[in-house]
Amino acid sequence: MTAYLLTNHLLNFMAPAALLALLLVVLSRLFFGFFRSKRPFVQTWWAQTAIVFVANLAILSAGLLFFGHEGKMLTYAALVLGAALCQWVLLRGWKA
Repeated sequence: MTAYLLTNHLLNFMAPAALLALLLVVLSRLFFGFFRSKRPFVQTWWAQTAIVFVANLAILSAGLLFFGHEGKMLTYAALVLGAALCQWVLLRGWKA
């Protein structure tokens, strides 16, 4: 496998994690008034995106190791639930 193909595979592996992290943080900022807590753990949008992205990569990697290949729907369902849970913790959703 060439370096180009390896880079292509890695970027395609990380794309769902990055897109979900970015959309989740942007939409939570858009609807922040509904679920607002007094003081969230992380104030900046880029830090929230980075934390959710790393959590998403961990979930995708665990799905890859467990199933042996990527792209299983159960992994993507866990990705969505894990990202939502991570964002809920970052915004201190239990104090809303």
